[in-house]
Amino acid sequence: MTPTDVHALVGAYALDAVDDLERAAFERHIAECEACRAELDELRETAARLADGTWSVPPPRLRTEVMAAVGRTRQLPPPDAATPGGRSRPGRWRRYSVAAAAAVVLAAGTGATVYAVQDQRVRDQSAIASAAELREIRTQSVLSAADLVVRTSPMVGGGRVTVASSAAQGASVVSIRADRAPAAGRAFQMWTIRGAGRPVSPGVLPAGEASTVEVLDGVPGNDVFAVSLEPAGGSAQPTTVVAEVPLT
Repeated sequence: MTPTDVHALVGAYALDAVDDLERAAFERHIAECEACRAELDELRETAARLADGTWSVPPPRLRTEVMAAVGRTRQLPPPDAATPGGRSRPGRWRRYSVAAAAAVVLAAGTGATVYAVQDQRVRDQSAIASAAELREIRTQSVLSAADLVVRTSPMVGGGRVTVASSAAQGASVVSIRADRAPAAGRAFQMWTIRGAGRPVSPGVLPAGEASTVEVLDGVPGNDVFAVSLEPAGGSAQPTTVVAEVPLT
């Protein structure tokens, strides 16, 4: 079973839909894979929400039937409900019937809203799982390339940056592992530098995040890959460089 195959088991494992061999393989894999652990937690949360017994999908015909019933409901009060001056006022029965119909319509609308929210969450989780699987496939493609070159450099303050590049794939797998997370309001930012040209940033880590593994296109062909410490959200140019990995 390839690493990609093991990663693809996360959805089935979350729903307890794996056999004993798959379970053992995935549990060995997840002990070392932070991305899979995070994805598994998200999928389990989604499954728990969908299994909530208090949630149900409103029947598709409910709104139509309620509105038809409202249309058939008598709208005039009994004759003895007339007020002096010839004007009539709604009787208690009418107020109750209209209020009851409104409550049913409101309940139907609420059910539809809950369904829409839950459905969107399922779609979001599916998109996350698909993106993670594609990222894993791309990672394995780069790491299995025949021309793969791996370079590392220490980080100021402790840690290491590793760049595994494949010119044939036109991409690199970059690992940033800092011993300490950035201070509040600070973030690590990645840079590629070619000759004397202006540094280009392929991305900024979330504020306070100490590690990441990214697949970056276009890194091969540059002279240096660098990591700097910047204000949260990143800077236009590197200010405090904490690691430089020569690529040539």
